Amino acid sequence: MQDVIQYIPILVLLMGIGAFAGVLAGLLGVGGGIVLVPAFFYAFPALGYNSPQLMQICVATSLATIVFTSIRSVSSHHKKGAVDWDILKSWAPGIMVGAIIGVIIASNLRSTTLQYIFAGLGFAVGLYMAFGKKDWQISDIMPTGLKRISLSSIIGFLSVLMGIGGGSFAVPTMTLHGQPIHRAVATAAGFGLAIAVPSAIGFLLTPVVAEARPPFTVGSVNIAAFLIIISMTTFTAPIGAKIAHAMDPKPLKRVFAFFLIFVALNMLRKAYFG
Repeated sequence: MQDVIQYIPILVLLMGIGAFAGVLAGLLGVGGGIVLVPAFFYAFPALGYNSPQLMQICVATSLATIVFTSIRSVSSHHKKGAVDWDILKSWAPGIMVGAIIGVIIASNLRSTTLQYIFAGLGFAVGLYMAFGKKDWQISDIMPTGLKRISLSSIIGFLSVLMGIGGGSFAVPTMTLHGQPIHRAVATAAGFGLAIAVPSAIGFLLTPVVAEARPPFTVGSVNIAAFLIIISMTTFTAPIGAKIAHAMDPKPLKRVFAFFLIFVALNMLRKAYFG
């Protein structure tokens, strides 16, 4: 009985994290990973589960949840005819290659190095969310050839290092190249699947040291957190979407952008000072 009781705080905290991530995903259109990775990063040590490879666990578990959220999201967008399958099919191979390289690199980096990476990229994403304009554009057509291969691989690679589904990089890339925002968001959900499937498999096969490792961890993925998060986000994401239709989410998106910048700076502080 005592063994069961000791896991109750973990269960309650992860349920709260999942609910919050789901609402934000539905309300603001941001991927859950941008919320889940820092949430895991602070939650696991608070519960007594710190590790030299803490960020690997956070990133891997986040990516595993994205497999299911992306499938649900792509299906929903496809029913509305919003997914550009030509873009998705032509960009997916490069994204998957970049994701695989990202797993190999991330599994061999120190946790503090991944903290620096997440902090730097998170800061940049936050600035874009806060100050980016929908009418910014550098081209009327999507890149092809070598440029497409390079950009798609970079999106997959950077997304794995951050533990996110790629929307934070893919949506700006597509809108800057003349794609309407609704089509970019819908297609980026498919990018998330191309990122998450190979990376989740890779991290399941990449063990982390046993020291202070959270219970129910397989490879680098915490299965308990994974199951709790997907059950909560599935329930709360539609709630966030309903709220978005009932009010203007733009001010909240800007507030979240500054919140993300704060989280990134705080993670940078923790990486530097320990």
